[in-house]
Amino acid sequence: MLVAALITHVTIALSSILFSTYLFFRPSKAKFYISYVLVGSTLLSGTYLVIAARSRLLPACISGCIYLGVVTVGIASARYKFAKSEARD
Repeated sequence: MLVAALITHVTIALSSILFSTYLFFRPSKAKFYISYVLVGSTLLSGTYLVIAARSRLLPACISGCIYLGVVTVGIASARYKFAKSEARD
């Protein structure tokens, strides 16, 4: 059961990183919502894994913070680019 949850978690996290990169190049309002759902799903599945596996919290939190930092920079950059393009129109 934990293996399936881990595979799902990693897949969602990688999808989230790839999607935030895509979002930077092709920003749209709907894509921001998808990106937020992916980030939330990653955090929820990561929390589940920490609780279910009774793993150490510190390494999980460090990895989660790094992931969250990378994705947040991507989303914030996309939002800035999107707002700039909306202002021109």
